[in-house]
Amino acid sequence: MSQEIAVIGSPDFTTGFRLAGVRKCENVPDHEKDERLDDAVERVLEDDDVGIIIMYNDDLDHLSRSARNAVETSIEPTLVTLGGGAGSGGLRDQIKRAIGIDLMDEED
Repeated sequence: MSQEIAVIGSPDFTTGFRLAGVRKCENVPDHEKDERLDDAVERVLEDDDVGIIIMYNDDLDHLSRSARNAVETSIEPTLVTLGGGAGSGGLRDQIKRAIGIDLMDEED
């Protein structure tokens, strides 16, 4: 069972997670995102120790179609996006995808 958290993003984004104890961080400077972000995502997806990937929501726009599809459809590790355009619906969808049920079913 994968138990590590990995953070992918700019050094400014990953620093807080490092201070909180996250050991697996892939720093991709803003000016290099179009060239290096796909590689960072692929490395993390291939790491069997990683169970959760945290990324800044707007960074998804810098991924190639194949890398974005791979990270968004991955069950384990599960992608969690923060900031930017990530709203409550996005987090709700991420939780639903990760556990397979909607905990906040509106029909109740």
